Amino acid sequence: MISTNRTRRIALVFLIAIVCVVVGTDWMASVRAQPGQASASGPLVVRLKIRDEVAPLMAEYIDRGLDAAAQNHASLVLISMDTPGGLSDSMQQIIQHILQSPVPVAVFVEPTGSRAASAGFFILLSADVAAMAPGTHAGAASPVIEVGGYPITIDETLKRKILNDATAFLRSYAGARGRNVELAETAVTDAKAFTETECLDGKLIDLIASSEDDLLHHLDGRTIKRFNGSMTTLHLANAQNMDFDLTAREKFLSRIVQPDIFFVLLLAGALGLYVEFTHPGMILPGVIGGICVILVLYSAQLLPVNVTGVLLILLALGMFIAEAKFTSHGVLAVGGIVSMLLGALMLIRSPLTSAGVSLAVALGATVPFALIVIILMRLVLKSRAWKQTTGVEELVGEFGEVTQPLVAAGDSSAGMVRVHGELWRAHAAAPIAAGARVRVLSVHGLTLEVEPAP
Repeated sequence: MISTNRTRRIALVFLIAIVCVVVGTDWMASVRAQPGQASASGPLVVRLKIRDEVAPLMAEYIDRGLDAAAQNHASLVLISMDTPGGLSDSMQQIIQHILQSPVPVAVFVEPTGSRAASAGFFILLSADVAAMAPGTHAGAASPVIEVGGYPITIDETLKRKILNDATAFLRSYAGARGRNVELAETAVTDAKAFTETECLDGKLIDLIASSEDDLLHHLDGRTIKRFNGSMTTLHLANAQNMDFDLTAREKFLSRIVQPDIFFVLLLAGALGLYVEFTHPGMILPGVIGGICVILVLYSAQLLPVNVTGVLLILLALGMFIAEAKFTSHGVLAVGGIVSMLLGALMLIRSPLTSAGVSLAVALGATVPFALIVIILMRLVLKSRAWKQTTGVEELVGEFGEVTQPLVAAGDSSAGMVRVHGELWRAHAAAPIAAGARVRVLSVHGLTLEVEPAP
C-alpha cells in the first residue's frame, strides 16, 4: 500500500502540474497573439475555424484571431465554418468582433456537406465576404429556448418578441452588407434552410468556391464594401497563410464540455470522493475527485444537462452501495447499471445537434464503476467487522489460563493469567482457581478484566 507521505507528495505534484499547465497555456496564448509572425514578402491571410457549436470558448477564440490579424496587418481573415448553431450570446459576440474588425473578414462554409445553421447563419451574413462550397447549406435560424436541455413551448406574445428581436438584429447588419434581408428573415421566422445555389441566387452570399485557395483566387483584386461604408480592394496574390489554432487551454476546455467527457468526469469525481470518504487518509482520490467535480460544474454551465439524468445516476450509485450491504442476488447491481445507463443517455441532449453521451461510453464507464463501488463498499463493511490485530486491544475476547488464583472483585490484590504466552495481572468478578480457563473482557493498563471461559 502507498504510504500517506508518498500519496501527499503525489497529490502535491499533481496540483502543481495543473497550475503550470493553466499558467503556461495562458502565456502561450499571449505569445501566439503577438505581432511579427507574418512574412514581409507578401499579403497575409489569417485562417480561423468554427467546427463545433458556437459557445463562449469559440467567441474567445475568434476574438483572439481577429486581434492577431490586426496586429499582424493581415489582408484578410478567412473563417472556415461548419456548425449546427449554438448560444445566442456567443453568436452576438462573434458578430460584434467581425463587424468591428479593421481587417476584412470572409466566412466560408466548407467542406462539402457542411452547414451554417442557426447561429452559424447569422455569422455567415455578418462577414464582409460570405461564401459557400458546393454541397453545403445554411439557414434554419429560428431561436430555440431550452430548459434542462429540452426545448419548451412559450406563449405567442413572448414568441413574437423573441422572433422580432432576432430579425431586427439580423437586419441591423445584413442590410449594410448588401444581403437580401427579406429572404434572410424567413430563415428566422419560418426556419427555412437554403442550399449554396439558393443562397447565391437569393443574394444571401457573394460567391461559391470549391476550396479555400479557390476562394482566395476569386477574391484577389476584388473591391468590397466594409460595414462602415468604406471601400477596400483585396490584394491576395501569393498570400502567406497563418493558421490560427486553439490554444492548449482552449482545446482542454473545449474537450471537457463534450458530453462523453462530461459523463466520465462526473463518474470520476463521484468515485474519487467516494473512495476518499470510505478510505480516509488516501488523499489522492479526494484531490482528483474534487478537481473532476469542479470541472463538471464548469461544464454544466454550458451544456444542456437534464436533471432526470442526474437523478438516475444518483439512484444507481445508491443501488450499488445497497448491493454491497444487502443480499439481493445481483438484482440491485443490475438495477443500478440499468439506471445509470438510462441516466447517461438522458444526461445531455441538445436539440441543435442531438449530441449526448454515446452508448459505447455509457457502457464502458458504467460497468467498471459499478464493480468498483460494490467492491469498495464490501471492503469497508468487512473492515468494520475486523478485530483489532495490534496493541493490547487484540487481547479482548482471547482465552487464557489462570496461573495464580483470582480473588473476588473489590480485593486490592490480583491474580495472574497467561494469555498468548505472556503473564498478565488480572481481576475477576468472582474467585477463580488456578488452572482454570478464562476469557478477557477488557484491558486497563497492565491489568486484565476476565471471566470464566464458557
